[in-house]
Amino acid sequence: MKRPVVWLATLGPTGFTPIAPATAASALVTLIAWFIPPPPLAAALAILAVGTAIAIWAAGEAEKDLGHDAHPIVIDEVIGQSISLFFLPHRVIAFAIAFVLFRIFDVWKPLGAREAQALPGGWGVVIDDVIAGITACGAYHAGVWAIHFLSRRG
Repeated sequence: MKRPVVWLATLGPTGFTPIAPATAASALVTLIAWFIPPPPLAAALAILAVGTAIAIWAAGEAEKDLGHDAHPIVIDEVIGQSISLFFLPHRVIAFAIAFVLFRIFDVWKPLGAREAQALPGGWGVVIDDVIAGITACGAYHAGVWAIHFLSRRG
């Protein structure tokens, strides 16, 4: 039996999905977020800060059993995907776009995300997803702004 911290870091069986466990975890987070009303901003930021600290710890501990940034460790997707959903309207298309953008940026690893993976322990596992989440959120909102701006000019 695996240690409870490994169960946490892999989101139970989610991290052991045979194909694309990170995508499965991101989809699970997006689905859960759909059904949970967003908390006030201060509470959301506090939850995110505590969740990030827990994710860093759990990922670092799970690496001891599973190896460095092992594919089953998907708790980092919880943090990154959650960030990508910040300030989104509660619409299926918005959640779908945020999901796709996060997955693209998590794989692509722009803006220092690739370098962040070199950080020790759980830091390297989680911080690249934080960067991907921020990038996805920013890209979504920049796209919405651009569409709105261009539609007003036309």
